[in-house]
Amino acid sequence: MAKAENKVIHGIAPYKAKKIEKYMSDKQREHFRAILRAWRKSLVDDVSRTLHNMQDENINHPDPTDRASQETDMSLELRNRDRERKLLKKIDETISRIDGDDYGWCESCGVEIGIQRLEARPTAEQCVDCKTLNEIKERQMS
Repeated sequence: MAKAENKVIHGIAPYKAKKIEKYMSDKQREHFRAILRAWRKSLVDDVSRTLHNMQDENINHPDPTDRASQETDMSLELRNRDRERKLLKKIDETISRIDGDDYGWCESCGVEIGIQRLEARPTAEQCVDCKTLNEIKERQMS
């Protein structure tokens, strides 16, 4: 099994920081911008493919069971695409944060989020500790 460091992220190899490299250097920001753009392109391609499939499969089945099955499939597909639409917005916001030099820093405490966490979740806005605390608070509120 491949180590986590060797996994390709949306077609892009993981970043290998140099020992003396400053956190969120130009090269690092460009690396994450490339990951986000590749992820965005993949999502847009999926949306386009779904749209074409739904247009092609818009058949009026005479059997009520087949029609119900088709409607359920379309409903699930549309729900997934709605999630992806929200994710596209988040990706665009993240690219804007990179452009504004706000990327890679926790929005709650201001510490480095970390290269490995950002590669695992490129849209992360909080460090692991702050995110964990927020999740604990959310669980206690519900």
